Amino acid sequence: MNKNEPITLNRDVSAIVIPAGVQVNLRKGDVVTIMQSLGGSYTVSSERGGIMARISAVDADSLGKEAEVIHAYETGTDPESVRKASWEFMRTVYDPEIPVNVVDLGLIYDCQVKAIHDGLNHVHVTMTLTAPGCGMGPVIQADIESGIKRMDCVETVDVEVVLDPPWRQDMMTEAAQLQLGML
Repeated sequence: MNKNEPITLNRDVSAIVIPAGVQVNLRKGDVVTIMQSLGGSYTVSSERGGIMARISAVDADSLGKEAEVIHAYETGTDPESVRKASWEFMRTVYDPEIPVNVVDLGLIYDCQVKAIHDGLNHVHVTMTLTAPGCGMGPVIQADIESGIKRMDCVETVDVEVVLDPPWRQDMMTEAAQLQLGML
């Protein structure tokens, strides 16, 4: 896919305004430009209203695209295998404003897994945001929760957002800093 690719929406679609995190309806016939396509969702700029918004993977067809399928990770049912698979999945979740996954961005502080019963587990993720009050925080949080919950051996997921310690740029991996031109 070409970055900055203008597309005419082929149907009405619900999107989330970046960075406010509020829902907006984009209309069939609106021209949008795809700014980023990572983790299955699309960050677009709309000519109508001059907004930047996130279109979910399930609505990729509104852009004339096929939804990118992120498969459930094959894993054993033991907590350590589930923990590793959860970290692997979180590397497919992106901040819609920054082309870096949430793990390399340094937003994920911890991932703990506890066996519940019959090979099922509870996953608890502790994460932060790049800034307090980030409107996209609940979107990123929901992406993580829903993705981990798709694993067959996971019964419950709790994604806790904490602001202490606050996120700092030096929490990013070296690769992320290099990608963003910070090194």
